Amino acid sequence: MKMYGLIGYPLSHSFSKGFFKEKFEKENITGCQYENYPIPGITEFITLLEAHPQLQGLNVTIPYKEVVIPFLDELSDAAARIGAVNCIHFNGGKKTGYNTDVIGFTKSLQPLLRPHHTRALVLGTGGAAKAIMYALEQLGITYTVVSRRPENGAIAYEALDQATMEAHTLMVNTTPLGMYPKVDTFPEIPYQYLSSRHLLYDLVYNPAETAFLQKGAAQGATIKNGHEMLILQAEASWEIWNKA
Repeated sequence: MKMYGLIGYPLSHSFSKGFFKEKFEKENITGCQYENYPIPGITEFITLLEAHPQLQGLNVTIPYKEVVIPFLDELSDAAARIGAVNCIHFNGGKKTGYNTDVIGFTKSLQPLLRPHHTRALVLGTGGAAKAIMYALEQLGITYTVVSRRPENGAIAYEALDQATMEAHTLMVNTTPLGMYPKVDTFPEIPYQYLSSRHLLYDLVYNPAETAFLQKGAAQGATIKNGHEMLILQAEASWEIWNKA
């Protein structure tokens, strides 16, 4: 039996396990199993690997996308530049880290981009934000990071005025604000300055339309949640785990 899985903590409502269970059934993939491994500390990563030597690959979610890196043997070029890993391939005893978030985000964003989407605001600074920044760089879109603790070039939410909002027509929420069950939360940006020129992308997918997206849609903005990105990054992980 080939084993795959997801590490993170907590893993109360994981997308990945359901996705791969359905994929295995739909595509008649036999001899494979995908499980959740909620480990309360990253130091338990090695214990997990020792207990499950048949593991072929893992996905990585909050809060381990960055702190898992010292436990790996190699990183893909993208993962090294991003500084965050969400996919690990075990091959011949070697643990290699990849970032498929960047693949999922890029493929799902590109069809929505218009010529005026040249500047973005990235809301949040976590591991997911790093993948988004890398993807935007690859797409030639300049960005400004917005954070509750403005440092390293980031600006504060309070600094978002009308001119800044109008100049940055792509907004990407990389924070968990609005995620179930806290569906009433949202990034504190001045939504009144949004227009039909804006594209709002939320990495959150549960609920399908967060308060952030609802407020954008009310101003005429184009909106997109993170569900397709999740599917695309999962498929990219599967390709990595099964490459020669």
